[in-house]
Amino acid sequence: MRRRDFISLLGGAAAAWPLAARAQQPAMPVVGFINAGVANASAGRVAAFRKGLSEAGYAEGQNVVVEYHWLEGHYERLQTVVTDLVRRRVAVIATPGSTEASLAAKAATATTPIVFGVAEDPVRLGIVASLARPGGNATGINFFGVEVDTKRLGLMHEVLPKARRFAVLVNPANTAPAQATSKSLKQAARGVGLELLFFNASTSGEIDAAFVAFGRERAEALFIAGDAFLSSRSVQIATLAVRDRIAASYVSREMVESGLLMSYGTVFADMFRQVGIYTGSILKGIKPADLPVLQSTKFEFVLNLQTARSLNLDIPPMLLARADEVIE
Repeated sequence: MRRRDFISLLGGAAAAWPLAARAQQPAMPVVGFINAGVANASAGRVAAFRKGLSEAGYAEGQNVVVEYHWLEGHYERLQTVVTDLVRRRVAVIATPGSTEASLAAKAATATTPIVFGVAEDPVRLGIVASLARPGGNATGINFFGVEVDTKRLGLMHEVLPKARRFAVLVNPANTAPAQATSKSLKQAARGVGLELLFFNASTSGEIDAAFVAFGRERAEALFIAGDAFLSSRSVQIATLAVRDRIAASYVSREMVESGLLMSYGTVFADMFRQVGIYTGSILKGIKPADLPVLQSTKFEFVLNLQTARSLNLDIPPMLLARADEVIE
């Protein structure tokens, strides 16, 4: 063989080596992330999820692929999404902040690992056997949605001691949380002598219609049930509440920043971060059954003092002192 031909052959082989090496590298694991909200309204929570992944040693696009599935309030899409993820054998299904998605995933597979964030006791929901020893293929975090609802109604009653007719806005498409919220609020309202008026909304148009109904029914305050779709409509809801001069509360701070009177609930960014950490742990090889279910420990009470003034409300000093943040 001539020297020139040998060098050309050697150069061609060298160029092919990186390609061959890349072909032999295993494909990155895929995480199926499901949330009922809207992507552009959830940037902070997604960042928290990614932070949790990074704390466990995973960087999106480098050693893990995350597929984001935003339902945008269309819970009817949930079964199709879950079925597809299970069929393709993704490494983990992550469902932070969505009880319905967590239940759907658990019903669809007994083998694909699931990391959930649910508003209720996951043992009662049938997702895990116990908190300390989940068993099976699922683990995650409970952020105490039902307990928070009762506490939030009590805080609203303190802020609005003269109000008696409370409108409650729920998303009936988010079945399990909506039912749990309705049950817990009815029990709590009886203890303090409040009358609750329940209204449903699963679309932007139905939110507009509900606010018309609040006025017609002379509701004195508005309790908005926790829901990813309703959360994604924070600007619409806060704008309507300000327009109609109705004192309203939500479970997270976003609507208060947009003009709602108050919020009380878990720090959702921390919950998303914990789901990210557990997702990364499972990618490392730890079994969901060996990861105890966590419980939220960070909660925040936020008041919008500017909104209170516009409603001619005098917030008691003791209540102001209990707030984690007061928006001026």
